Amino acid sequence: MHSGPVEIRSLVRQLLRHRGLLDNIYGTAGLTTVQCHVLIELEQGALSAEELATRLNIDVINANRTLAILINNDTVAYQVDARNAQPRYLLSDFGHDRLNQHHVGINQEIALYLEQLDLDEIENLSRSLHRYNRAMEQSEHQKGFTLRPLEPADNAAIAAVIRKVSTEYGLTEDKGYSVADPALDSLSECYQADNAAYWVVEHKGKILGGGGIAPLEGEASLCELQKMYFRPELRGKGFARRIAAMAMKFAREKGYTGCYLETTACLKEAIHLYESLGFKHLDKPLGKTGHGDCEVVMLKTF
Repeated sequence: MHSGPVEIRSLVRQLLRHRGLLDNIYGTAGLTTVQCHVLIELEQGALSAEELATRLNIDVINANRTLAILINNDTVAYQVDARNAQPRYLLSDFGHDRLNQHHVGINQEIALYLEQLDLDEIENLSRSLHRYNRAMEQSEHQKGFTLRPLEPADNAAIAAVIRKVSTEYGLTEDKGYSVADPALDSLSECYQADNAAYWVVEHKGKILGGGGIAPLEGEASLCELQKMYFRPELRGKGFARRIAAMAMKFAREKGYTGCYLETTACLKEAIHLYESLGFKHLDKPLGKTGHGDCEVVMLKTF
């Protein structure tokens, strides 16, 4: 049984309750949750109210209200920036002491929790929390974009993306990369089968990238992650990971026992992504892809 949105929400609620985050006061230093976060940000250096609001994802009114309370109890000080006459806020000496008290108390509680876990469990927890936080950040960056299955009307646009990105990285047709595939201009036909899929990312009617999955020829139980190409304006928004994750879920649903891919060493960001998704490097290629110059071959087993 795999966790879904309902179970994840339930786990997050339990986490908030266990950590006391539903109470107005959090920890032993007499600080509210928002005040704690404000002080932790100011611990890194002076910030304006607008900068604090952006970092904490709260409105400026809330940030100013919290700062006023912390100034009144001598926890926060401020200085006026002569360039724009806007105040910048920083911790007072008392604020440093108060925040340190908070850190000590919370760290002791967390240490007790972690004593219930083995080292590998702690490592898995840390990795999962990092990726979950990253996923939330990337979801914000992806707003306004549409991720959907490839349609016949998209063929020319996605082919143009693949050719453009291939040229950017020097992946020319004469070297046997995906750009040389004879079906490049009719990709939708290649992914019509029930055990294959291809997704594109669209923004304001323009196709900016995509990626797909299909059976690996010559390997009955394996599929292949294929044609993951993204224009520069789409990079850094998490769509490569999102499509790859969708492809892995699709592969499991279709009964594949593993997913194979071929790439090249110049695509360092892509290789790092695949490694983070659990792909392992192989000594030799599998199947019959026809991409002889793809010297990096990887496999993820399910």
